[in-house]
Amino acid sequence: MKGTIYVVGGFQQGLSFITPAVEEYDPKADRWRERAPLPGGLHHAGIGVVNDRIYVIGGFEHSLLSIWSPLNTVHEYDPAADRWTTRKPMPTPRGALAVAVLDGKLHAVGGYSRNGNTDAHEVYDPATDAWTTRAPLPTARDHHAAAVVGGRLYAIGGRLNRQYSQNLSVTEEYDPATDRWTRKAALPTARSGITAAVVGDHIYVFGGEAVAGTFNENEAYHPASNSWTVLAPMPTARHGLGSAVVDGRIYVLSGGPTPGGSFSNANEMFGPTGAR
Repeated sequence: MKGTIYVVGGFQQGLSFITPAVEEYDPKADRWRERAPLPGGLHHAGIGVVNDRIYVIGGFEHSLLSIWSPLNTVHEYDPAADRWTTRKPMPTPRGALAVAVLDGKLHAVGGYSRNGNTDAHEVYDPATDAWTTRAPLPTARDHHAAAVVGGRLYAIGGRLNRQYSQNLSVTEEYDPATDRWTRKAALPTARSGITAAVVGDHIYVFGGEAVAGTFNENEAYHPASNSWTVLAPMPTARHGLGSAVVDGRIYVLSGGPTPGGSFSNANEMFGPTGAR
């Protein structure tokens, strides 16, 4: 995002406090600053960037009944104006979904809705403020990751029914030209609560959690050869983390060091081969 990274919403100092906070990081200056908060606190949202605007899609909020009440909201952030705008809501309310940008549109895949896992695959076009429905995700799941390489979308890992005792290693590829999904080589380490980032023609998948603890795994997928490579692990094992790429380097931020409701302010950088 023009050389800066944004951390949006989440839990803060306890599961009962869902924050609307937005913080901006400048890697060159190694400096943080606060920006305009979200209209309301949320967690486990999907986030994507189109035309220098940040879109925060779905997630969970704290209702009278639960801290896991699924949302269908779409919030657009303009960094130049430091202002949030509400856009057309997503058809299927859900959190712990995965969002990736393909051809200028935001694909929202999977997640956890009111009645459990959803296979929903809904596409938001910021240019028209409209949603369309595409072929459903073959493996309904939550807490997974999504990324785009070579004009195709990949949904990776995750879990069933918000239970990290039911982690998945599934990798599925979506071809927008045919509106079809195809099963690909499995993630070497089944995990959920992960993050994914793209540098060049590889997808890098970091972190996650399971019953036994959190993961420091860093595994890279190469779609052209349909193969995975195990790389240098993160210094800090954690789940519920985020990632962003600036100048070919991947910044892996925040997340919980122990399974469940834990927190950190970790900020670690990974430089893949060829990073500038």
